[in-house]
Amino acid sequence: MSGPSPQGHNWSQKSDDEEDPLDQMILRTGCATFHYAVQECMAEHQDWRKCQRQVQAFKDCMKEHQKQRMEELQKRQKLAQVKS
Repeated sequence: MSGPSPQGHNWSQKSDDEEDPLDQMILRTGCATFHYAVQECMAEHQDWRKCQRQVQAFKDCMKEHQKQRMEELQKRQKLAQVKS
């Protein structure tokens, strides 16, 4: 395979006032602070191995968010079954 894929993401075409969809998603999880800590650590150290504490905190936050989301979906499914 030679050269970059023409179907890859082209983040440089995004306007300054346009929100990044990934940032929007992370903001909705409540884990943005942990995500930004990972980004800051990576910018400072340029080595993900030195940022394991921040990565683990972000991972734990996302795991908790996913657990809460799954519980909410299960509650909604049970309510839908009771109503029908």
